Amino acid sequence: MIVIRYPLVPRRTPWRTLTLEQASEVAGLHPVVVERFVEFGLLEPAERAGAEMRFDASCMKRLLAISRLRADLGVNLQGVGVILDLVDRLESLERELEWRRGRG
Repeated sequence: MIVIRYPLVPRRTPWRTLTLEQASEVAGLHPVVVERFVEFGLLEPAERAGAEMRFDASCMKRLLAISRLRADLGVNLQGVGVILDLVDRLESLERELEWRRGRG
């Protein structure tokens, strides 16, 4: 019996962006709360056209992290900003370390 195997080829599909209302619903938050996160600098929308904001997958990951820090741990917005900054720095250092390991 002949078995033909085809290699898996990843195909990039563009991420669908979500409106403010859709992103709020996914995170279980009121849209005004998400707007406040944007105003405070904790979240950067992927697109901004006038008053309308759209969020991509990376924004959603961050929005869910903000929501968890506030709801589960009771961290205030200033604390959330510090924690997210430290997490971003840690991820950057991990990427650099992996890159250096790959070169050596």
